[in-house]
Amino acid sequence: MFRTALRMLFGDKTKCVGLVFGVMLTTLLMCQQISILIGLLNRAASVIDDAREAEIWVMDPSVTTIDVPFPLRETALPRVRGVEGVEWAVPFFKAGTQIRTREGRLDNGFIIGLDDATLIGVPDEFVLGSVEDLSLPDAIAINPAGYALLFPGEDVVLGKEIEINDSRAVVAGVVDVLPTFNSNLLIYTRYSRALEYTNNGRNAMSFILAKPSEADQVAEVSSRISESTDLKAVPSRSFRNESIGYILSNTGIPASFGTVVVLGVLVGVAIVGLTFNQFINENLRQYAALKAIGVGNWTLLRMTLLQAFFVAVVGYGLGLLAAAAFLAGASNAADGLAGFVLLPEIAIGVAILVALMVLASTVVSMRRVLVVDPATVFRG
Repeated sequence: MFRTALRMLFGDKTKCVGLVFGVMLTTLLMCQQISILIGLLNRAASVIDDAREAEIWVMDPSVTTIDVPFPLRETALPRVRGVEGVEWAVPFFKAGTQIRTREGRLDNGFIIGLDDATLIGVPDEFVLGSVEDLSLPDAIAINPAGYALLFPGEDVVLGKEIEINDSRAVVAGVVDVLPTFNSNLLIYTRYSRALEYTNNGRNAMSFILAKPSEADQVAEVSSRISESTDLKAVPSRSFRNESIGYILSNTGIPASFGTVVVLGVLVGVAIVGLTFNQFINENLRQYAALKAIGVGNWTLLRMTLLQAFFVAVVGYGLGLLAAAAFLAGASNAADGLAGFVLLPEIAIGVAILVALMVLASTVVSMRRVLVVDPATVFRG
């Protein structure tokens, strides 16, 4: 009977292709859009993730996201260092700035200022150069996407000179970090040099990065810092979630991507449901013939579910392959789509949604099969 079910499905090639295409399109849209959404949200906290040594972030109490810092007084740093349980605390600077190349290209980006002595906060992965090179005069490190933005079509080399607010800077390293949520161009330099580049006024320290003496006392030391300094001190993970929550609450990105995903599901349901319903209607005489020779409703239901299973597996596999190919081809370290990947969790979640979609379409379409009169086969 199962072979008969597949022969019925393959016998109508047009509808078989239509069913597979509907599932494939739904899978492609959901995988692609959800992957891009998660990639964008991760970018909202990429700077926090890159500062791996820091377990506590200290900031003004009004700050709710890494992208909108409020400057702290320089006296806040020794106060944090003096809190019991703090192993070390260093300044951290983040601000937007203008960058101009010698060829006249102008763009906006973010500059990250790191503690001059320790350079805590810069990632370890460098495409060219090393962390130590940031100690050189006027040295900066730039991300691959930012380099491609400033020097399009050129090979990645060190020694390029740029101007940051009319001050000279030399590319001494290319650091392997993702673009941020607000800009593809990200520059790392020493804290003192960052202040010279931006000249933001007397109070310029954006954050304080700290680490507790004991690894299991992050929450306790964070609370102690807040109580002692009247500043906001939170674990890195909490600040990461807070920054992502800010994007979710204050932008239209979730609604935009969510709408596309919902439309993808609706399109898939419409294509699969209507096509499958038409397929069953056109094969009612065959179902009636099977009933006439003694095949029960339960067997017919299993036959139809097998057809639906085949369509779901093939369509999902093709859609997943297309989404993975798109993201792999577009996710290049030197372009704006870097970091957008198809996570296993997304693939599993979409598989469940596709299975439910196909199952619902099948159950709705099966009603006519279950009530079909076997005598239909003998009518003209």
